[in-house]
Amino acid sequence: MKKILNFTSSDLQKMEKQTAVHLINSVGGFKSVALVGTSDLEGNTNLSIFSSFFHIGANPPLIGMIFRPSPPERDTMRNIINSGFYTINHINENIYRQSHQTSARYSREISEFEVAGLSKEYKNNFFAPFVLESNVQLGIEFKEKIDIQINNTTMVIGEIVQVFIPEDCLSEDGFVNLEKANTVTCSGLDSYHKTIQLDRLSYAKPNMEITSLIKN
Repeated sequence: MKKILNFTSSDLQKMEKQTAVHLINSVGGFKSVALVGTSDLEGNTNLSIFSSFFHIGANPPLIGMIFRPSPPERDTMRNIINSGFYTINHINENIYRQSHQTSARYSREISEFEVAGLSKEYKNNFFAPFVLESNVQLGIEFKEKIDIQINNTTMVIGEIVQVFIPEDCLSEDGFVNLEKANTVTCSGLDSYHKTIQLDRLSYAKPNMEITSLIKN
């Protein structure tokens, strides 16, 4: 029988800080991870990896993300608020190492696109840069900023106004096959993972059997 570990709030407070951080950041489960591309009003670009995205609604299509406390100053959040636009670019197997490098703290005048070896891409006259090497790209318009008092973080809410995906990744009913797009996920702050689809199931209703939506 497997030994089950139990950690209380008191245990976490006594734990070495970085150990507690790794535990809490990973125990919540797998997370979406992507690159956020921004530009300031002078045209200086910024690229940063985030794993704090969450779906808010489909109509209007809203997505949220969490920023940790400042200082240090967050170039990404400043650019988003000042310009009103940013991009979210899925990370794939080919670029996860370069993407991870963007988490390093570079000075404001250095573009993470360049140091990480990733390419800027502008299209549809959208203000913020996309990541050329990303297979799924979203153009986002800033809508709202909410300060969270309990831990001094900030929630930024944006509306999806541009979507770019490979044609073969889109199903007839609008479902996006992220595995075909080679999108990776993450756990904690530094662990990257591929996924394997188990199934796609029918809408659950009372007194109705659930069926698979995957065609053999």
